[in-house]
Amino acid sequence: MTSTLDKLFAILRRDLLTAIRHRSGFVVQLVGVFTELAAFYFLSRAIGPGFRPGGVEYFPFLLVGTGVYTFFVMSAQAFLSAVQEAQQTGTLEVLMTTSTAPAELVILSSISAFAGNLVNLLVYLFAGVAVFRASIHANFLSCAAVLIFSLAIALALGIAAATLQVAFQKGSALLWLLGSGLWFLSGTMFPIQSLPRPLELLARAVPLTYAIDGMRRALLEGQPMTAMAPTLAVLAGFSVVLLPLALAGLSLSLRRARQDGTLSFY
Repeated sequence: MTSTLDKLFAILRRDLLTAIRHRSGFVVQLVGVFTELAAFYFLSRAIGPGFRPGGVEYFPFLLVGTGVYTFFVMSAQAFLSAVQEAQQTGTLEVLMTTSTAPAELVILSSISAFAGNLVNLLVYLFAGVAVFRASIHANFLSCAAVLIFSLAIALALGIAAATLQVAFQKGSALLWLLGSGLWFLSGTMFPIQSLPRPLELLARAVPLTYAIDGMRRALLEGQPMTAMAPTLAVLAGFSVVLLPLALAGLSLSLRRARQDGTLSFY
């Protein structure tokens, strides 16, 4: 445990120093954040105050939906990029010979980007509230509970992307699915109740749907944990099932790729 924490600290320190040396990247990200928020703000004004999905104003509805959705997509991208970079530079096979477990190695290599995406989410939400005056009525205990389970699910999705890349060189397929299908089914920009009944039922099988809905209810409506118990139970169930499965799948795919000599295929 201590060895893993030492490795994690070393990786975080390295990536933080690298980020500090490339400060212009922060400026570009901030410009992108405010541009996106401005677009959603004026879109909500164009639609007008009469549209209140779930009883909340449309701009806060968009703020939480797009923020959480982007966090999930970028988290999956972080794990995929870590594996692809190691494959392309030919370092993945070398890293597999170290004393660190292969699955642990992939997770540690991606954790800085994962943490950075979480910071970006918090900055995105804070900017929406502080600059664009999004109305919130947060229950911080409920927000924390939703966030913890969402982190576990996002971690599972990221590991799944890494697994697909190692096993089939198709990790980008999961990103395509997130980008082209799940945003539509997860209620990112409109309530899933607007969908036809079959699609609504399909949307209720998507973990991201509950993460977005839970964060909206906790952050925008201030619902206590008792009122959110069903949503939290579903998120906990997804976390308990998906994360161990993702870890087992990654370990298996790395072991087989190592035996078959395909670790560097991309």
